[in-house]
Amino acid sequence: MVTIILNHEPYDGSDITWNALRLASTLHKNGEKVNIFLMNDAVDLARDKTQKPQSYDHDLVLMLKKLYESGVALQACGTCNARCGIFKNEPYFDEKVSSTMQILADWVVQSKQVLTF
Repeated sequence: MVTIILNHEPYDGSDITWNALRLASTLHKNGEKVNIFLMNDAVDLARDKTQKPQSYDHDLVLMLKKLYESGVALQACGTCNARCGIFKNEPYFDEKVSSTMQILADWVVQSKQVLTF
């Protein structure tokens, strides 16, 4: 199992989030069990309200949703929902992804690798 922790605002002018999602997709396609945990400003990635800027080639929210629908485990910090991101207190696209630090701690202990972006 590989756990990927995202911290950056999805559309921050870099390719950090896009590359993390590409890695998650490749690992998943290769048969790895992949967990994605969103923290800090990355929680906006789990909100339908987050729209792709015209300057970006890829819809990162859609990329994440496709990964989630294909079986990649996804959790987003419940505390960060109210504290972080542009859209504070907006719901996540699936209420089941709202999570806790305990879930992240469990994933970290169970994972063979933990990557942070």
